[in-house]
Amino acid sequence: MFEVTARLKIREGELEGFKRQAAEIMRLAKERDTKTLRYDWFLSDDGTECEVREGYVDADGLLEHAHNVSEAREQLFRDHAYGHDMTIYGEPSPALAALIDRLAGHVTFHRYSLIQGLETDIEVFDEIPA
Repeated sequence: MFEVTARLKIREGELEGFKRQAAEIMRLAKERDTKTLRYDWFLSDDGTECEVREGYVDADGLLEHAHNVSEAREQLFRDHAYGHDMTIYGEPSPALAALIDRLAGHVTFHRYSLIQGLETDIEVFDEIPA
């Protein structure tokens, strides 16, 4: 899985508009995305910041998603949000790396490579043992 965390700030007085536009972005993601595994939006207690936790089948899943919601995302940042900051966990594909380079002046990117992780096998039971 390719994971991303996006952080953004909500313009003063724009919380309700932000929520409406976020709902539109979610609708588009549900309808159009084919490689998105996780797309969860979290709002800070004071309603001034948002964090989006994203997971994709692979790095190109983020490209597909970005394309699918591009107009709605542009409206979100034009009218309701600012300060787009993204953390990428894993190796971007060449196409994603090129997009990151093009967006460098508009979005702050942080990238982390996995050094170790918990690898476990999950046993699936046909019946729940008593």
